[in-house]
Amino acid sequence: MTKKVTKAIFPVAGLGTRFLPATKSIPKEIMTLVDRPLIQYAIDEAREAGIEEFIFVTSRGKGALEDYFDNAPVLEADLVAKGKDELLDVLRSTNMGSGAIAYIRQHKALGLGHAIYCANRLIGDEPFAVLLPDDIITGDKPCLKQMVDAHEETGGSMVAAMEVAPEKAYAYGVLDPEEQVGNLIKVKGMVEKPQTGKQPSNYAVIGRYILTPEVLANLGKFRKGAGGEIQLTDAIADEITQGRPVHGVLFDGERFDCGSKSGYLQATVHFGLERKELRTELMEYLQTVVEKG
Repeated sequence: MTKKVTKAIFPVAGLGTRFLPATKSIPKEIMTLVDRPLIQYAIDEAREAGIEEFIFVTSRGKGALEDYFDNAPVLEADLVAKGKDELLDVLRSTNMGSGAIAYIRQHKALGLGHAIYCANRLIGDEPFAVLLPDDIITGDKPCLKQMVDAHEETGGSMVAAMEVAPEKAYAYGVLDPEEQVGNLIKVKGMVEKPQTGKQPSNYAVIGRYILTPEVLANLGKFRKGAGGEIQLTDAIADEITQGRPVHGVLFDGERFDCGSKSGYLQATVHFGLERKELRTELMEYLQTVVEKG
C-alpha cells in the first residue's frame, strides 16, 4: 500500500531579484495577489491535499515570511474590541499551529535540487510533496490534491505537467513520455531545459511534485546539471534508470507563473475578477484600457 503524503517542502530561499526593488526589504513570497500573499495560496493548496507538516527551506532575510504564519495577538485583540469578526476569521485562517512549520536554511544558492536536499533529515522514509510558490494554480480541484489521488494508485514519483508551445520548452524540465492514459503519463525520461527543437515532448514540468525518499539519495550525490546547479529534474530522472516509476499528471486547472512580472500581473487580474466586490469596477477599468488601445 502506498504511504500517505503528509509532508511538503516549500523552497523559498530565492532572492526574488526579478522583482527588485520590492524584494529588497520583503520576501517575494509575501507579495500579494489582491490581498493574499503568494505563499498563502501554496499553503492552502497543500492543506486541501491533506498535508499536515510544512517544511520551509529559507535563507537570510526571510524573517517576514516566518512572522506571517505566527499569531498576531495585538492585532487580534484590536479586531475583537472593534467587533470586526469577519476580518478576525480571515486573520486566524493564516495562523499555523505550534510545530506545524519547520524552517531549514539553505546557505548557498546551489539549485532547486540542493534546496530540497537541505530538508532530507525531516523527511525520513515517507513520500513527500514539493510546492513552488511561484506557480499559482487555480481549478475546481487543487492541483496537489489531483496528484495525491493519482499517487495512491501509482506510487513512485510524480510531477505536475502542462503542454507548452515548442518554442517555450527550453525554459522547463520536459517529459519523455512512454505512454499516456487519460491525464496520466508514464515517463521514460526527463530533460532539464532542452535545446529548442530537441525537446522529447511539449509536456513541461511545473512546480508541484510528489517524490520518494530515494530522490533525496540521488540529490545527495550533488551532481551539477543545467546551469551548473543541482537539478531536481536530474534526480527524478535517475529514478527511472533505477527501475522506479515516474508519472506526470496533466492537471486540470490554470497555472500562473508568478516568478515573472507578466505572470504576476495576469494572476492579479484573474484573482481580482474572481472577487465579487472588485469584479465590476475592475472590469470597467479593463474595458476602458482596451478601448483606448
